[in-house]
Amino acid sequence: MNAAQGIVRLLVVDDHPVVRDGIVGMVASDPDVEVVGEASDGAEAVRLARVLLPDVVLMDLRMRGMDGVTAIRELTRLGLPSRVVVLTTFDGDSDVLPAIEAGATGYLLKDAPREDLLRAIRAAAVGDAVLAPSVASRLVGRVRTPEANLLSPRELEVLALVADGATNRVAGERLHLSEATVKTHLLSIYAKLGVGDRAAAVAEGFRRGLLDL
Repeated sequence: MNAAQGIVRLLVVDDHPVVRDGIVGMVASDPDVEVVGEASDGAEAVRLARVLLPDVVLMDLRMRGMDGVTAIRELTRLGLPSRVVVLTTFDGDSDVLPAIEAGATGYLLKDAPREDLLRAIRAAAVGDAVLAPSVASRLVGRVRTPEANLLSPRELEVLALVADGATNRVAGERLHLSEATVKTHLLSIYAKLGVGDRAAAVAEGFRRGLLDL
């Protein structure tokens, strides 16, 4: 993110021009977000991301040409700093899990309110993840475990550091983990607790007695 201005530089990726125009229109009025490029498929998204280095890529999944998951994998392989937020109409296991495993930081549905979309973009820009409620519910259904062993010891360490205000980078430094690994642990925590962001995870952790006051 442009530290001097506090502006999130956004790349919008969707193979439907009307949808791209609608997304750009939704975010353009926000002074904290600047749309720096648009792409019509995954291959174009990767090319533009390498040149523009956006803070956040808003990525559709099912597109003609290179699909979104393949593009996310390529962005991750290239080591680009851009965070990816998926914006799609699909929330099935065959869409959600591959996108998250490929490296997506957030996952929203196209019927999300404008404020939820902007919140996800801002969160992604600083390395936080936001999941649509239906996506969080679907994930928790796959990983639900008995309460006593709900989170792994490492996940509890990550959650405790997040509760203490640590960013993903700081949590990684303290636990000797990469930021990507911390993000993976956070997504697992969100799924297990049935929440969509770090603030809700901390609140739920206290409610369940997983964190000490």
